[in-house]
Amino acid sequence: MNRTEFAVSRFENRNGSPSWRVAGWLHGLRIRKNFKTQEEAAAEKAALEIKAAQFASGIRSTATFLSDDQLREAEAAFRRVKAAPRSLTFYLEYALTNFREPEHEKPVADAVKEYLAAKKLENERTLLSPRQLRSIENELGIFLRHFPEGTVSQFTPARLLTYLERGKPGLKTYNNRRGLISTFFKFAFQKDWIVTNPIEKTPHHRINHRRGSAVTISAAQARDLMAYLETFEKGALVPHFALCLFAGIRPCIRYGEISRLKAESVRLDTGTIHIEPEVSKVRMKRLVTIHPNLAAWLRAYPLKAYPIVPVNIPNTRRRVFAKFGLTHDVLRHTFISMHVGKYRSMGEAALQAGNSEAIIRKHYLDLKTPAEAEEFFGIMPKVRRDPQATAVGGVVAVAA
Repeated sequence: MNRTEFAVSRFENRNGSPSWRVAGWLHGLRIRKNFKTQEEAAAEKAALEIKAAQFASGIRSTATFLSDDQLREAEAAFRRVKAAPRSLTFYLEYALTNFREPEHEKPVADAVKEYLAAKKLENERTLLSPRQLRSIENELGIFLRHFPEGTVSQFTPARLLTYLERGKPGLKTYNNRRGLISTFFKFAFQKDWIVTNPIEKTPHHRINHRRGSAVTISAAQARDLMAYLETFEKGALVPHFALCLFAGIRPCIRYGEISRLKAESVRLDTGTIHIEPEVSKVRMKRLVTIHPNLAAWLRAYPLKAYPIVPVNIPNTRRRVFAKFGLTHDVLRHTFISMHVGKYRSMGEAALQAGNSEAIIRKHYLDLKTPAEAEEFFGIMPKVRRDPQATAVGGVVAVAA
């Protein structure tokens, strides 16, 4: 019996006083209650009807300290996790443990400004190379042009992925962009401007590096190059090219080792070039041996009169590179391959060049024969003679 009708009726008690009775059925359970007044009976009837309606709809009444709004929110939360494998309490504990509100909503422009200031300070402390600082500044400049307004916390992985894939970049370009933007968001996370790092949920592509042997020039080409430099611009570029070609100094005139190398670090008296940590690309000190032919070039064109980085070198060097078809690192690559060809020691070549043995084996092994290497390290100046060199049988010999 599932009747849920209720009725209020009046009847006389044995003592003659009237009472009001609420009678009916609540889903099979018989209800019969007596009240002294008709109002109390009507209130009970209404309450019973509400219970019946709640029971029919799956709603029930209970005592709670929650407000109506809090009850509605709790009911909504339970409905969301109804099909989830864990309880609502589990998800609540997880959120309380892992979620943090941002310290404050940081505008993107202010965040980038503060981040770049921190990177410039790292550069001043020699913790960050000028080249890397320039790359960061360029990428963050583009980032600001794409997102001139809003806060750092507004970014989602999907939004960043659209930015990283702009212009359909190659995998390496994409990874480079992602790396630069990633350091910015790590900085923002440490500053509590964001509660999670959105860049972590963007893909990083694995690239199969298939770099082969390094590009080099022959001993004959090196001889022609140095002979031309003796007559070009009155020999102004000779020490610069000699140090890159015969000592493997990294040649970039903006950020490379050659741009920071000091004349006093080139020690002809001890036969070594001191590459200090602040000069080295990898921030590690190394000693480069000055071979006899390099010593002859540096004596014929002393650094006191011929600076390592002459005035107007971007233009003059560009002309030389164009004339001989030289690429960016070809001078250094040639030195390393000739060194391996002459001494057959990858370990020693790695020490001289500031590389790992694995890199030497992969890119420089067996590129040059011992005979060509001997010819290479025998290239001497012709226009300006080394004052300590003498000609013996048509061959220039350097005095010990």
